[in-house]
Amino acid sequence: MNLVKLVQDKNLTDTEQQVLEYIVGNLDTALSQGVRAIAHANYTSTSTIMRLAKKMGYGGFVDMCYRLRPLVEEPQRLASEGQTFLASFSASSLLYYNPYDLLKSFAERMSREKDDLIFIYATGFSATVGNYMTRKLVNMGKRSIFASGEDSVGMFENNLDCMGIFFCVSKSGETPQVRDKIRTARENGVFTVAVTGEKENSVSRHADIWFRVEDLCKLDDLNTSPNTFFPQAMMLVELIAYEYLRACQNQEGR
Repeated sequence: MNLVKLVQDKNLTDTEQQVLEYIVGNLDTALSQGVRAIAHANYTSTSTIMRLAKKMGYGGFVDMCYRLRPLVEEPQRLASEGQTFLASFSASSLLYYNPYDLLKSFAERMSREKDDLIFIYATGFSATVGNYMTRKLVNMGKRSIFASGEDSVGMFENNLDCMGIFFCVSKSGETPQVRDKIRTARENGVFTVAVTGEKENSVSRHADIWFRVEDLCKLDDLNTSPNTFFPQAMMLVELIAYEYLRACQNQEGR
């Protein structure tokens, strides 16, 4: 199992990484084994496991086991409950995680930003969503620009003074380039919006508005498994565009 995103920026030692992999691979029995048995199985001490839990941001061993379970087992749980992959292609989960008033308020804010730039940033597969949103807004007459990890830092820094909104997409919410830019934008007084998976993450903590999109495969960094995150994110873009047009029409009617 790929744990790269899970341990990113956690500065784990090789032993701590080994213990984490052991716990993830034995979640069904980890709690019943307990700290001492797991430490013994990995030829280390109980203090190593407690340091691991602290580095991962958990309250302790038990908290770590409980909070790791949904990250690792959610796709299997969904399948066992009889939910099909195709059934997840609907707006229901979007509206479950995102109150419609939140969509409307963001669209209305965009309609009020007459001259300021909307800077859209995303990397990897998320860049597809970011690039699509930029084209959509430009075609609707909205001043927007898109940048990804392949572009220079100067593209972001040179547009910082004229940004009205910084909008980013990150499936994991832990991509360093995205996290650093949304934090910088907010520190410079720019209104920030993030689209990430539904779990709290480091990118969402810097967002004035956080749109949550269900991610069925949270540890699939390479996007090799079927996942509705990206099509759902595209649907979110269309909902925003729909409410943006309505907001513009309401302003023209006044």
